[in-house]
Amino acid sequence: MSEPPVSNPSMPGSVDPLRVRPRLHALAKVWWLFLLRGIAAILFGALAFAWPGLAILSFVLLYGAFALVDGIFALVAAIRGRGSDAFPTWWLVLVGLAGVAAGIATAVWPGITALVLVSFIGAWALVRGIFEIVGAIQLRKEIDNEWWLVASGVLSVLFGVVVLAAPGAAAVGLIWTVAAFSIITGVALIAFSLRLRKHADHG
Repeated sequence: MSEPPVSNPSMPGSVDPLRVRPRLHALAKVWWLFLLRGIAAILFGALAFAWPGLAILSFVLLYGAFALVDGIFALVAAIRGRGSDAFPTWWLVLVGLAGVAAGIATAVWPGITALVLVSFIGAWALVRGIFEIVGAIQLRKEIDNEWWLVASGVLSVLFGVVVLAAPGAAAVGLIWTVAAFSIITGVALIAFSLRLRKHADHG
């Protein structure tokens, strides 16, 4: 019994897997940036748990710094993962821009009330989550059972809704909520990055 033909981009009539799954391949090239985003989220969450008595304004400024770093990593991932025929990671650009905007806003306007800053961070989390879900929907045709990016997006949306619904919650409770969200989201992003790495190794 003859073996099935092996796909080879250099052979006429063969199917190039990079053309079949351009979005997945574009992200797989920068899997390590998703890993860095996950590590940054976990580190931020751990710091927040370590300093439960941190003033809410200082905490929001720290979270703004995390949002800025996350946004930069997302933008770099979008630029470095840009495909040759298309730009399939526009949603990642929007995630990055939202993070950079949140980080800059908290740094430029530290004099506004902590309540406004908290609301701004909640809006950032909501926007980030929506576009991560959009990205996961785009990827569903190219990778089976991809739930980690969906989980990260859903958690971000839920966190944004909770913060926007009760921005004046007690400082300690809010800090612990944000810390838990960051750690869980970080784990989801790390798991997603490892799936991308597996594809990169076999792509």
